[in-house]
Amino acid sequence: MEISSERTLNEPNMRVADLQAIGDELAIKWDDGSESYVKLERLRRHCPCAGCKGEMDIMGHLHIAPDRPLPPQAFQLVRLGRVGGYAVQPVWGDGHATGIYSFDYLRQVANPA
Repeated sequence: MEISSERTLNEPNMRVADLQAIGDELAIKWDDGSESYVKLERLRRHCPCAGCKGEMDIMGHLHIAPDRPLPPQAFQLVRLGRVGGYAVQPVWGDGHATGIYSFDYLRQVANPA
């Protein structure tokens, strides 16, 4: 069986080689040499944390917090930390820092179908 070295957008185990905030965008260089650019506002609005996207209770019901307007500081990236070898965790200007973006999810947000 031959294993292809080509990767698709949905292939797991995609790794980030470099990240840089440039103006109102996050520039992402992937380990396959490709690059993505995502607006910081889009990144924040797609925060995967339980407070933003909701969480399931033991009965399988999804509980989502009520929508609230986000202040301009919510789209200002203060810091971007790595989480192991699989994710990044942004810290936003409004103090929000609980979203952990796996590299696969980050790629989906940066490159919508």
